[in-house]
Amino acid sequence: MSDRKQEELLSYYQAAYEKEKMKNAQLAGRLADAQSRADDLQHKLDHIKNNPLWKATFPVRGFIHVLIRTKDRIKRYGNPKGLMRKIRNKMQEKRAIARYGTKSFPSKEERAELKRTNFSKNVKFSILVPLWNTPEKFLREMIESVQWQVYENWELCLADGSDEAHAYVGEIVAKYMQSDARIRYQKLSENKGIAGNTNECCAMATGEYIGLFDHDDILHPCALYEYMKVICEKDADYIYCDEATFHKGNVNRMITLHFKSDYAVDTLRANNYICHFSVFSKKLLEGGELFRSQFDGSQDHDMILRLTDKAERVVHVPKLLYYWRSHKASVASDISAKPYAIEGAKGAVAAHLKAHGFEDFEILSTRAFETIFRIKYALTARPLISILIPNKDHVSDLSRCIESILDKSTYDNYEIIVIENNSTTKEIQDYYTEIARHPNVRIETYEGEFNYSKINNFGASKAKGDYLLLLNNDTQVITLDWMEELLMYAQRDDVACVGAKLYYEDYTIQHAGIVIGLGAHRTAGHTHYKVNKENLGYMGKLCYAQDVSAVTGACLMVKKSLFDKVGGLDEQFAVALNDVDFCLRMRELGYLNVFTPFAELFHYESVSRGSDVSGSASKGSAKGAVKEADAADAKRASRYNEEAARFREKWKQALAAGDPYFNPNFSLDNSDYVLY
Repeated sequence: MSDRKQEELLSYYQAAYEKEKMKNAQLAGRLADAQSRADDLQHKLDHIKNNPLWKATFPVRGFIHVLIRTKDRIKRYGNPKGLMRKIRNKMQEKRAIARYGTKSFPSKEERAELKRTNFSKNVKFSILVPLWNTPEKFLREMIESVQWQVYENWELCLADGSDEAHAYVGEIVAKYMQSDARIRYQKLSENKGIAGNTNECCAMATGEYIGLFDHDDILHPCALYEYMKVICEKDADYIYCDEATFHKGNVNRMITLHFKSDYAVDTLRANNYICHFSVFSKKLLEGGELFRSQFDGSQDHDMILRLTDKAERVVHVPKLLYYWRSHKASVASDISAKPYAIEGAKGAVAAHLKAHGFEDFEILSTRAFETIFRIKYALTARPLISILIPNKDHVSDLSRCIESILDKSTYDNYEIIVIENNSTTKEIQDYYTEIARHPNVRIETYEGEFNYSKINNFGASKAKGDYLLLLNNDTQVITLDWMEELLMYAQRDDVACVGAKLYYEDYTIQHAGIVIGLGAHRTAGHTHYKVNKENLGYMGKLCYAQDVSAVTGACLMVKKSLFDKVGGLDEQFAVALNDVDFCLRMRELGYLNVFTPFAELFHYESVSRGSDVSGSASKGSAKGAVKEADAADAKRASRYNEEAARFREKWKQALAAGDPYFNPNFSLDNSDYVLY
């Protein structure tokens, strides 16, 4: 290597070193400031607690704390409306029992009609049940729920690892076998655990499809019939359904009704939402084993991740066909009953991620549940991110947004492109002059009339980064590593758009993923809208990253190469639905769109819309302002209606098919997973 080349490399590495040194110094400074503030607050707190007056008022404060806890219970649901929403949802669930409990079971006449169905295939199901000290009532109900199946080409494979004190298990099964040759039984010489016992069941299986069934649960009479339909109609090779947890030995005493999304790999990595009732082609087991003993307790999560990877057609049957019994020592009752299941689940997800080439990731339990995970992917590079912020006037909004990026972001390789569009005030021009001095900020001027899509497309054409981050000017960064959280998904080859969790100023949710068809216009809507920040979301959905149909353009990261590949945002959607349309075009190309709750920002949405009337106006001018605002609102409504109609026409087939990530049992009139 020449001396000149060596000098250039040395200079490059010295510059990189100084840059990292500076960054570390800045982070150390921030940490020191935070620690100093914490120490100061602790000192003040200690001083208060040592005050004699504080000690003397202990009984009064105790009473106040009771009031606060009561208030907090209401706050969990956001506000009184949130509490009413919770009550309404509980009432909905009670009414749902009529549709999803035993009243949904077919009558004698309906059973006879269903049995006459002529299927195009002749499939035999091998249902595997590992037995271990199973209570007699549970055992009988489990066996009889299989015998009561409308579709009758099945075999029940039972491997019994029960101890001598529970010899009645084998005796009971023997009596059932006398009248039903489809029941197969093997007494194991030793209990090999859930994984080992189930593998013994699998060795007995002679069917083309394998079904996994717990020894204390119950199947809906139409479960195998419905699965047979999707095998014949869709050539499904992995199938699952919706499920309910019940207690007190009565399937109509439902604790939780779990209505699931269609197959979603990121959702599955974070949460074993597929769970029951998993049935799959035996061919998927070729060259591998069913359960791996090192993941005992979460062996099903490991198996589902592996087999859905291999499957060609994973099909979700959106019907409640499985009843999961909650009782002492069951995971359905309490995960702490099987603490090894938590580590097993983390190990299963880790093995899956490694098989997909991921390295240096972290898997952390979330506040939703010990086995619902936050996955932190390592960044494979630190590319330049171009943050595009359209703006017209609104000095306070824009300055708040930019200052939060500059002050809080731990990711440092970014540029901010403010796309100026027809501002009129001197204040904004002065701010542009001031902020443009910052090395990370540029001002680019778009002179056409307002069109959100055109403005962002123009900004993208000026961007130097490998990634684009569309950002509204009325947002404010909350989490320091927000860009890293978005980038860890956007960097993946299978992901297109990544969106953040956005809050209103009162910490109620503005955005947590978008469902197509949701809302009065049947175009698209935000899930968990106006739900309080502390809410876990439906089945913990606000606590983990997941695949969605679309995310909002108020904060959306995407590779610039993908943005350019589809020609950017569709300029026919000047104001509304351009982000949803963009995400759906990405989905059409086979890419995933991901929502992550770990990148958090405020979104002061109503401010940027300019819909508020100034409260300082005189009585006469206020009337004029109201008229002007009404006219503007009418114009906006008309424009939205036009764009909504255009969206419904363009995405007619997708809307008719329904959002794959939103179960059809939920009402499209509500954002918070209310049963229709």
